[in-house]
Amino acid sequence: MAGRSTRTKNGRGLTGPRTVATNRRARFNYHLIEEFDAGIQLLGTEIKSIRQGQVNLGDGFVMVRDGEAWLHNVHIAPYSHGNRQNHEEMRPRKLLLNKREIRRIATSAAQKGLTTVPVRLYISNHGLAKVVVALAKGKQQHDKRDTIAQRDAQRSMARARKQVYED
Repeated sequence: MAGRSTRTKNGRGLTGPRTVATNRRARFNYHLIEEFDAGIQLLGTEIKSIRQGQVNLGDGFVMVRDGEAWLHNVHIAPYSHGNRQNHEEMRPRKLLLNKREIRRIATSAAQKGLTTVPVRLYISNHGLAKVVVALAKGKQQHDKRDTIAQRDAQRSMARARKQVYED
């Protein structure tokens, strides 16, 4: 059976966007309300580190200042083959969003008390680094317990289903 090739036309790599890092803690600690795709303004060694998958979104957040959105506390490891001109690991990075999206993020954060967190970092079809940021509302402790209980229930149902099909 001849399947579709997962290589691009020139044979260089996989087609479609490739997820580099996800922020699983954000999905556990927050109710994600609305998501935005944003480009990131990077230095040369930063994109090389991102392509190697050396990114941590765990403590990241977005702050709007002077009509610009900035991504803070995202760790991009120094490029291993970089020289003394290598980038700072935790520097703030400018997000490339439309003015309308930036205004929406800023007003939601100010009026509704929402925060903006990075959820996923990926490489687009065109080789550009993009980040998915989400407007989020913090979960209470009982909400987190409900999430854990639902996850455990789904695991036990899957286990039971698997046993039924094996027997």
